Amino acid sequence: MTRESGMPGNDKIIIDNVSKVYRTKKEELTALQDIAVSIKEKKFTCIIGPSGCGKTTLLNILAGLDTDYEGSTYLYREGQKELIKHPGPERGVVFQQFALFPWKTVFNNVAFGLKMKKMPRDQIHSTVSHFLNLVGLQGFENAYPKQLSGGMKQRVAIARAYANNPEVLLMDEPFGALDAQTRELMQSFLLKILEMEPRTVIFITHSIPEAVFLSDHIIVLSSRPGRIKKLATIDLPSPRYDQKIKLTTQFSELERYFWDMIMEEQDVGSADDFAAQSRQIR
Repeated sequence: MTRESGMPGNDKIIIDNVSKVYRTKKEELTALQDIAVSIKEKKFTCIIGPSGCGKTTLLNILAGLDTDYEGSTYLYREGQKELIKHPGPERGVVFQQFALFPWKTVFNNVAFGLKMKKMPRDQIHSTVSHFLNLVGLQGFENAYPKQLSGGMKQRVAIARAYANNPEVLLMDEPFGALDAQTRELMQSFLLKILEMEPRTVIFITHSIPEAVFLSDHIIVLSSRPGRIKKLATIDLPSPRYDQKIKLTTQFSELERYFWDMIMEEQDVGSADDFAAQSRQIR
């Protein structure tokens, strides 16, 4: 069903004892505590856990958007171990909200990063055309985001991330705003793209079926402060584009396995919150 993860494969990202504390003048809140794990190259790793456990905080740290934390994060590039200190083009980020420029066409949204890098015009055109074709949006180059469906907007966001040729895709609930049918279509669509253009993917989701369907590896975080509760390798056939796999007994058992684990943490979190509130009342 699952295997304990030593997460076989070459390391791409190392998270070395990362802790994150949010501080205000009145209080401190520990979001993450002693996270230590390696993310494998060209594997799909999902991070799941109860609400508020620090999933997005961890992703922001890996993106270089948050540098105020304890511990270290590293990226392996061409055999060299580099400290992650700021955002970089080798790490593409896809957010839940499509984050497209509404005043730019599909073509110019995808081309934005390439123009910032001052890539030659003919190379921009060929690169954008290639990735719009890859995500099935050829013919929509001159459309504006308001003219697109939710799934099409997210495909533009994926094409934009890919166009910058990242080694790692960091995806924060990218399908969370979509309706159920479109979400499942996008899951299969993403796996097909990754087969053609492999990347290391770190994917945040609240959906356990989505995590099981997409993942090579799953990291389960505990309730706040987020700690690693479980590392697991998903033993399902790959590639698994067909959503019918979700109807199998093996898939259902995996879904229940992770669901029970998350519910244990929800109960713990509720008890901790209640105890904290009780102390405040006293």
